[in-house]
Amino acid sequence: MYIVIAGAGLVGGNLAKSLVENHHDVVIVERDKAVCEMFASKVGVLAINGTATDIELLEQAGIRKADVAVAAMPADADNLAFALLAHHFEVPRIIARMRDPRYEAAYRIAGVTRTLNLADLFVRQLVLDIEQPALRQVANFGDGKAFIVVVVIPDGARVRGKTVMEIDQHKDFPRECVIAGIYREETKNFIFPRGDIDVRAGDQVFLAADADNVRKGAEFLQRTK
Repeated sequence: MYIVIAGAGLVGGNLAKSLVENHHDVVIVERDKAVCEMFASKVGVLAINGTATDIELLEQAGIRKADVAVAAMPADADNLAFALLAHHFEVPRIIARMRDPRYEAAYRIAGVTRTLNLADLFVRQLVLDIEQPALRQVANFGDGKAFIVVVVIPDGARVRGKTVMEIDQHKDFPRECVIAGIYREETKNFIFPRGDIDVRAGDQVFLAADADNVRKGAEFLQRTK
């Protein structure tokens, strides 16, 4: 894909690196000349020095052929202006970093197809890490509203030998939490669980739910008393 990123700070810069590693064509528009030079030499992206709200500059960046435009500048006002211009050039997917939730309606009007509130996402992930340090997060969805995490079943767990159906039907296991998979170390197999599959000590169980229910589900699976 051809992707234009406005802003090469922590978000835009790391995104650009990852996209280049995945063999996408990436162009960065960044005000800081030194940052542009660094990305051009070390990351291998086309980095254009200037403001991403300049129509002529965006045309140089190839905005007309972009598959995705990403607004990753520090200020919502700048990101909103960039999104409007990307929408004008009929970019099919526009993603914007949003600092202030009050801008969300304006972003939608500007043609933004997805907003990322990184502050809220970071807080949710941090709370999960603090409250459940034994959990390993695999993915998150809906700007951090839902997670897939991995729970290792301890040796003395009460759920050892229980089937997925028995666990799912237990009154203390949250209804909104789903056992999405089991990795069994002893056989090196990933199991897509059905109701009659049992859970064993050492199994890595994949749970999918929102932050509150994934925490409750993990606590239930790790009970030893």
